[in-house]
Amino acid sequence: MTAQLIEKIKPVGEQRFVFPGYYNWQQFKAIQALLEEVPGVSITYLDGCVELMTTGEKHERIKKFLAILLEAYFFELGIKFIPVGNATRESKGASFEPDESYYLGEKKDNPNLAVEIILTSGGIDKLEKYKRFQITEVWFWENNQLSIYYLEKNKYEQVQESKLLPDLDIALLVRCVQMSDILDARTEFLNTIRQ
Repeated sequence: MTAQLIEKIKPVGEQRFVFPGYYNWQQFKAIQALLEEVPGVSITYLDGCVELMTTGEKHERIKKFLAILLEAYFFELGIKFIPVGNATRESKGASFEPDESYYLGEKKDNPNLAVEIILTSGGIDKLEKYKRFQITEVWFWENNQLSIYYLEKNKYEQVQESKLLPDLDIALLVRCVQMSDILDARTEFLNTIRQ
């Protein structure tokens, strides 16, 4: 039945689908193997729950604008970073792909910073999957706002400003991500942070 469901998946815009029932790790790996042939679909696993997500053009535009501006900030301020994009994070009990992720400074076991673009609601507890990998800061872009969560004492707390990048003007970043032209957005962003 799972193979039949997967054959019917045709990515159109952003959609989220949570498989009904519980799946063990071996079952998840079998579903994951079937999805390798389906472009534009990502799969998340957390404690028996399997979620599929397709991403549309709006999702990808926001993700790329945010990444371009954030990386421009790193370059401008001379912050050492290693971009690892949506590389899969996986251990038994959890598997997922952030939309963007970065090591700040040197490479560690897992990135310090992860970014998720959310255009549809529901699904797996996103912060729990990040906590499993001790990712220090997670940013969620949702409803044209950026929510920042910082991991302290094995619990995420929502914060107003990035603790990893305390000098980053979040309001400026959000405003520039929403601009229609990336060249204009990058120019305004860099000109403002240079003042």
